[in-house]
Amino acid sequence: MLTEPPAENRQFVTKRIDSDLVVVGGGIAGTCCAITAARAGIRAVLIQDRPVLGGNASSEVRLWVLGATAHMQNNNRWAREGGVTDEILVENVYRNPAGNAVVFDGILLEKVVEEPNITLLLNAAALEVTKSGPHTIASIRAFNSQNATMYEVHAPLFCDASGDGVVGFLSGAAFRMGAEKREEFGEKFAPDVEEYGELLGHSIYFFSKDLGRPVTFVPPSFALTDIKQIPRYRQFGPDKHGPWLWWLEYGGRLDTVHDTEQIKWELWKVVYGVWDYIKNSGEFPQAENLTLEWVGLIPGKRESRRFEGPYLLRQQDIVEQRPHDDAVSFGGWSIDLHPADGVYSPCPGCNQWHARGVYQIPYRCLYSRNITNLFLAGRIISATHVAFGSTRVMATCGDAAQPVGVAAALCIRDRLRPADLNDPERMGELQTELMRRGQYIPRRHLKDPDDLARTATITASSEYRLSRLEPDGPLLPLEDSWAQMLPVPTGPVPEVSFIVDVAKPTTLRCELRTSDRPDNHTPDVLLGAKDVDLEPGGDQQVAFGFDAEVRHPRYVFVCLMKNVDVAVRCSQQRLTGVLAVRHHRTQSPDQDIGVQTFEFWSPIRRPDGHNLAVAVDPPIAVCGPQRVTNGRTRPTCWPNAWVADADDPAPSLTLQWDQPQSIGRIELTFDTDRDHPLESVFFPHPERVMPFCVERYRIRDAEGRVIAERTDNHQTRNGLVLESPVTTNRLVIELLASHGPVPAALFEVRCYNEQHRDPRVVRS
Repeated sequence: MLTEPPAENRQFVTKRIDSDLVVVGGGIAGTCCAITAARAGIRAVLIQDRPVLGGNASSEVRLWVLGATAHMQNNNRWAREGGVTDEILVENVYRNPAGNAVVFDGILLEKVVEEPNITLLLNAAALEVTKSGPHTIASIRAFNSQNATMYEVHAPLFCDASGDGVVGFLSGAAFRMGAEKREEFGEKFAPDVEEYGELLGHSIYFFSKDLGRPVTFVPPSFALTDIKQIPRYRQFGPDKHGPWLWWLEYGGRLDTVHDTEQIKWELWKVVYGVWDYIKNSGEFPQAENLTLEWVGLIPGKRESRRFEGPYLLRQQDIVEQRPHDDAVSFGGWSIDLHPADGVYSPCPGCNQWHARGVYQIPYRCLYSRNITNLFLAGRIISATHVAFGSTRVMATCGDAAQPVGVAAALCIRDRLRPADLNDPERMGELQTELMRRGQYIPRRHLKDPDDLARTATITASSEYRLSRLEPDGPLLPLEDSWAQMLPVPTGPVPEVSFIVDVAKPTTLRCELRTSDRPDNHTPDVLLGAKDVDLEPGGDQQVAFGFDAEVRHPRYVFVCLMKNVDVAVRCSQQRLTGVLAVRHHRTQSPDQDIGVQTFEFWSPIRRPDGHNLAVAVDPPIAVCGPQRVTNGRTRPTCWPNAWVADADDPAPSLTLQWDQPQSIGRIELTFDTDRDHPLESVFFPHPERVMPFCVERYRIRDAEGRVIAERTDNHQTRNGLVLESPVTTNRLVIELLASHGPVPAALFEVRCYNEQHRDPRVVRS
């Protein structure tokens, strides 16, 4: 029993925590940052003001994690984010292919609590910053109302991933809120703030459920009664719920920080009014058995403060894909701005404009320009309102937060401030450390001086040469134009043949296209065209040869143009780095807003999407064993993988050295189909594992002894730490089975000696 006499006042229990890095905000950005930092060898405290991690991706909001892949609806092929972001998404689809948000909560929590270097404080709201000088943060105070405890967290470095920028705001970091004028950065897409508004609003989702019996609904008194206040109300129906109603948005004319409660109530009013309309208007008899299963309790926020770093990313960086010497991440979502009036606006719910490919995000956008020890992560990074329209999506936020984790480790190791890493030599080390962890930086590749595999002679049991994709798939009517993407080395483009069925006499046009840049996948450069007259009949082989050469290794698109009288035979065969894509729309602004006109050619999701059945003469050979040390771990201008021959009964890769090497760690990178977005929730996925991925493998030394093996792999990256270093002059990697009927593929092999047995920057 506890009794206490009266007191004039009392204080909350206070606990002090000392760390290397404090991350405030446990959304996707903060989570990926903290995990990356912990794995780099430093202590991180992750402070989250909610009971779960994930932010807008959590079960409290239930939006899918998405980024540069954009639901596979743009031209950013193989553009899924890397590092921890990729690891989480791959793990989620393995355990949670139905996209249950509660299961995703558990996966995020597991990833964090498995890291011994992370101290996780849930339900803890950061509310005070103390400083050791005008430009330096010393500590953060955070209060947990669940255990009535005040935490004082001290560290030399801080990362604000809180969404609204609470740490940056309290510390006095320079920030912006609203839209820049067009003249400031020359951004032609900058909005008219009077007509369109300056801020994106919040959204609240709802989900319905069929109970198999009639269900009544009596709306609360605060529900919207006049559905016609919503100009697009006719888009509502019983088949629409969850994130498909992302445009249930409000608040862009208000203060999206301090008016959040007011915005939430307006969104609740809208949600319950919409459901009342669906259930009780009489227009939807099919809704009779539906019940309102869930309504969000907090709004999903899009925009509030954006903090200033030494550089503000802008529209031209995205559209023109401008290079940056300090590139550490990338984006590829459209420039996606919404009308400030949200659901009450007569305008379309969004204006989305894409670039021809992915763009770089520079390190200078990831730390404050005036608070010397403050990193920025998530939607608050240094970007204009227009550029923010692209960088704000969660997978991009997670990817751009991972450099902060590694940068913090380098700063701790060498007693530096974030800005010090802009020195070219230090920036090179940061970029190298990131790519070691699976980070993709466009137009850069890993040249790891510690990687022993780079000095080995590499051979393989076989090498895939693309001569034919078997005609064992369905017929595909050319109701749209379709193209087979083929990687070709420097030199003449090979002849390509298709098998077609023809309904009546017609002329089929074939165009050979490529992209404006070798690593883009927008087929906007015409290399040649051929017209072939066809007579009615099935199983006709049609060959197209072009007098064309490519000067750099790249993908070409052999395009069969739309013709409703022709159907082309498809193939069931799948292959790393090879896709068929469909022309489904054209981006064409009706005024000069600083974006480009071009076509979108995208694949169809599995299980429906197929390659076209083709014969290629001469065969294409771009998947040799030397690819595993070229420093690229996804298809770019070509597949960048070793792919074994489809008939190879025992695919293996051999690394041979002139002298014995001491090997303590081996890194392998497999194909988990970077083109698949792997949306975290709501989207069902046809597979738990990617069919391209190697499931079972083993590694032998020169004496044939098995030194490592795995029987149940589904992840992109495998880091194998040997119990003790092995001295050998040969490694043989045997790829025993893949998850699907796909030729075995391996993107990368790296080997390290006993001095580099783990990927930590800071070693104990």
